[in-house]
Amino acid sequence: MAVAAAVLVLLCVAAATMAFTTGDDSPAAPAAHTPTEGSADAGFARDMSVHHQQAVEMSFIVRDRTKNTDVRRLAYDIANTQANQRGMMTGWLNLWGLPVSDAAREPMQWMGMGQEPSADGALMPGMATTAQLDTLRKLSGKKAEILYLQLMTAHHKGGIHMAEGCVQLCRVGTEKKLAQGMVAAQQSEVQLMADLLKERGASPATGSTDHS
Repeated sequence: MAVAAAVLVLLCVAAATMAFTTGDDSPAAPAAHTPTEGSADAGFARDMSVHHQQAVEMSFIVRDRTKNTDVRRLAYDIANTQANQRGMMTGWLNLWGLPVSDAAREPMQWMGMGQEPSADGALMPGMATTAQLDTLRKLSGKKAEILYLQLMTAHHKGGIHMAEGCVQLCRVGTEKKLAQGMVAAQQSEVQLMADLLKERGASPATGSTDHS
């Protein structure tokens, strides 16, 4: 499964390289259409890179807090996929000659819903708070699995919302395709996580756990 994911990422990188260098139907090919500082393409690449980074962090945390094969496999797949996608997006920003971060713009501003990071550490919708991450680090076994699955479900839903925004607003063909792939993959994982939570007597909402 991991090998297949790696092959898919390599194919995506190859396609991206061709789109940016051969002048095909991708809007990114002509210099006139290279994304600008405040474009949706740049905003999505920046914000989703940050969003992905937290998913990778949470997945590494739960990997060390449980021995359950199903949860560890899911965590590995999420960490591997999102780390690779993050690398692609930061690579595009470098290719476009744009900074990887932009302190002058609030997260989600490219979607018309810019917001200041919350006091509890959540930078964007769906992201876990500092307190939630601290709690995850202290749990183990079934309790860690449940909180991880709940936090990652919310995280994926926030990511899906952002990816759908890119599908609508981004102009770079390769980036739009990546966003569409994110929507499909994360929706599938949301359903898988709902099943795993049900097996553990819990629901996707944090705090909704049956300890009986």
